[in-house]
Amino acid sequence: MADERTQRRLAAILAADVVGYSRLMETDEAGTLAALKARRREVLEPIVARQRGRVFKVTGDGVLVEFASAVNAVQCAVDLQQGMAAANDGQPEDRQIVLRIGVNLGDVMVEGSDLYGDGVNIAVRLETLAEPGGILVSGTAYDHIKSKVKVGFEDIGTQTLKNIAEPVRAYRVTRADLIAATSPSFRAKSSPPLPDKPSIAVLPFQNVSGDPEQEYFADGMVDEITMALSRLRWLFVIARNSSFTYKGRAVDVRQVGRELGVRYVLEGSVRKAGNRVRITGELIDASTGTQLWSDRFEGGLEDIFDLQDMVTANVVGALAPKLESAEIERAMRKPTESLNAYDYYLRGMGLYNQWNLAAGIESLSLFKRAIELDPKFASAHGMAARCYVQRKAGGWMTDRDREIAETARLARRAAELGKDDSVALGTAGFALAWVVGAVEEGATLVERALALNPNFAWGWGFSGWINVWLGKPEVASEHLARALRLSPHDPLSLTFQTAAACAHFFNGRYAEAWSWAETAMRDRPDYAFPNCIGAASGALAGRLTEANKAMVRLRELMPDLRISNLKEFFPLRRPQDLAKFTDGLRKTELPE
Repeated sequence: MADERTQRRLAAILAADVVGYSRLMETDEAGTLAALKARRREVLEPIVARQRGRVFKVTGDGVLVEFASAVNAVQCAVDLQQGMAAANDGQPEDRQIVLRIGVNLGDVMVEGSDLYGDGVNIAVRLETLAEPGGILVSGTAYDHIKSKVKVGFEDIGTQTLKNIAEPVRAYRVTRADLIAATSPSFRAKSSPPLPDKPSIAVLPFQNVSGDPEQEYFADGMVDEITMALSRLRWLFVIARNSSFTYKGRAVDVRQVGRELGVRYVLEGSVRKAGNRVRITGELIDASTGTQLWSDRFEGGLEDIFDLQDMVTANVVGALAPKLESAEIERAMRKPTESLNAYDYYLRGMGLYNQWNLAAGIESLSLFKRAIELDPKFASAHGMAARCYVQRKAGGWMTDRDREIAETARLARRAAELGKDDSVALGTAGFALAWVVGAVEEGATLVERALALNPNFAWGWGFSGWINVWLGKPEVASEHLARALRLSPHDPLSLTFQTAAACAHFFNGRYAEAWSWAETAMRDRPDYAFPNCIGAASGALAGRLTEANKAMVRLRELMPDLRISNLKEFFPLRRPQDLAKFTDGLRKTELPE
């Protein structure tokens, strides 16, 4: 008997339950029970038998089914959703029986006709995360089915499941005719399809101060943030009037995501205490309920509108890189056969941020692939041009004249296509300024980018570099400080730090310049520019030993750099700036 109780086997488990079962029972207990029995007899049992499954447990609103094959389990789930949708056809919305389904492949314990263990529990937990009419499949099951079931899958990442020790990777079934398995009225009301770009809803901020007078400020904050996010062309933003239908309601962000058709939700609160106001914000992935970002902002009530502007700028500036990072991660998980132009663009961004030669080559090819699929994709043109910025910075150019010409072509095409696209204009402007040497033309494009989106962190970073070259180090310092405040955790923030070092250097603040350069060198010792400004600033700050070490690394990273070609790498417009830079580098023995 003990051996029977501890018998184990590998099994595919399907777990299904009825959405809104308590509501259905409250409305019509007898009718709901009769309908459930009919669905089990007419829909569930024939489909399970056809896929060679075995029902081993039935609850009031749920069922657990065992299969020997993950393929049969997932096919059964698909057939079951479609069969339930057909049975719902013509039924009043409040009487429709809609299922959620989870499927897992795992080890189970056998006791008589019943099954136990994590193999069963994971299927049940996934079912609770599935959308109404939807199916979630565990990674172990997915690995066994992939192309064997004719449905599409979206990788939604690892999920932390209740009472399950290890996170579980999950996949959502995405084929259009499966989405259509929920009734048209339910789908129209609750589950619009996700847009083909990142999407967000800004929910009404909660006024937690107990002061009704602050309600207008909380609502105004949401209006300002929504309008600021709407200026990001790569982002789909739900209109304010739709978001405000949730005002005063306790909601599940996953439900909001389904009902509004968005991937991300921003929520927050406003609290007034004396003459101080505190605002909090939180960005959540609506598909999983996972928090991606949170922050808190405080200020005086007497400057309430200035505070509102400050909070808006910081929230939007912080959200943009977080959203971009989340989208890059999502694109990296997608199977290559399902990629479109935007996915190639996101994958290119992910590789660009790695900042090495191999990744840079691959990112350029991905941006060009995005351009092939969408020749009017302005941001893809801009990022392709920016790849040549990276090649020049890394000392990786192999055919300088050809690459400069290609940079100019891509950047000017980005500017032509993206007249109202801040990313396209900003990246194009920076590439023209530095790689092509058209500093004034590049400055004009970056200024236009910041006029379109004053919360564009990289735009302020580009402007910082350009103002260094134009001989405006004080302006450069201000713009770089704003870039670092808007994107304090940017994977490439060392470029802002390096530019800040340059701004201090050309202002004659050599100790401050060395401090910024040292930070950047420590973060990325394989990046040539911090070592270059570090060598010059260290020498003039009296830190010759450290400066000489920086020069040794610089010579290894950029062996072709000379005093005579320094202006090719730093297009400085003021002769005194070039003279100062040359003086510092000569002290560390950069060859003539």
